[in-house]
Amino acid sequence: MARRTILALGGHEFSRKLGNEAIRDYILALAPGPKPRICLLPTASGDPEDQITAFRASLGGLRCELSHLSLFRLEHEAVNLAPYLRAQDLIYVGGGSMVNLLAIWRAHGIDEILRDCWSHGVVLVGQSAGAMCWFDWGVTRSAGAARLVAGLGLVPGILSVHYHRDPERRRTLLDAVAERHIPGHGIDDGAGVIIRGRALTASVSARADAAAWRVTPDGRGRARETRLEAVQLPSPRPAIDEAPAAVIEMRSLRAARLAASRGAWSRR
Repeated sequence: MARRTILALGGHEFSRKLGNEAIRDYILALAPGPKPRICLLPTASGDPEDQITAFRASLGGLRCELSHLSLFRLEHEAVNLAPYLRAQDLIYVGGGSMVNLLAIWRAHGIDEILRDCWSHGVVLVGQSAGAMCWFDWGVTRSAGAARLVAGLGLVPGILSVHYHRDPERRRTLLDAVAERHIPGHGIDDGAGVIIRGRALTASVSARADAAAWRVTPDGRGRARETRLEAVQLPSPRPAIDEAPAAVIEMRSLRAARLAASRGAWSRR
C-alpha cells in the first residue's frame, strides 16, 4: 500500500514573511520524485487570483511542475477532475471557509477523489481550512463565531488552527475535547503536523513562537494541553520582516517618495 501522508498547517502564506519559505521548502521535500507535480486547490477562498499568483511566484523556478485547479472557473477551464488530481504528486489546499470548501468539493465529487488520491500516495497539504478538512472535526469561523464542523474523517479527532492568534478557536477546542472526550490538536501559524496513515508522527515549526499542541481530556471535565516537540525548519534566506533596520528605513523612504510623487501628479 502507498504511504499516505498529510501535512496540516496552522497558517501559511506563499510569501517571504518569517517562516513561510521554510515551510515551502519542507513541502517540496515531502513531494516524491525529482520534479514533482504540485497542484494548488484554492477553493476555500473562491479561487482568488492573488493566491494563485503568490503560489506560482513562491514555487516557480524550483524543482517542480505547478498547476492549479479553479472549481469556480470550470465553465471556461474544463478539467477531467479525477485523472487530473490523481496524476499529481502533491496537492496543496489553501485556507478560507471550511464550510464552503467542503460543500463545493462534495458538489463536484472532489471529496471522494481526494480520498482516493490519499489512499494511493498523493501527498495532501493544507493550511487553515485546508488543514482542518482532513480531520473528523475542525474548529471553523465560516459563519462568524468559532464552532465545530465535520471534516472528511481521514484523520481522527478535532483540529483547531491559528491556535494562539485566535483565543475563541482555542477555547472552542478545549471545551469540545472536555465535553466530548475526543482528542484534538491546536496548531499555531508557522507550525504543522505530519500524519502518516491516520497517526500523527511529527511536528514541525518555522518560527520560535510557533508550535502544535495535543489536547486531551483530563478526566475531571476539563482539557489538558501538551506542546509537541517540533523539528525546527531552517529559513533559506532572511525573511522580509527580519530585514536590517537600515533596509526597512530605505524601503519606508522609497514608499514615502512614491506616495508624494503620486500626490503631486494627482493635483496637476
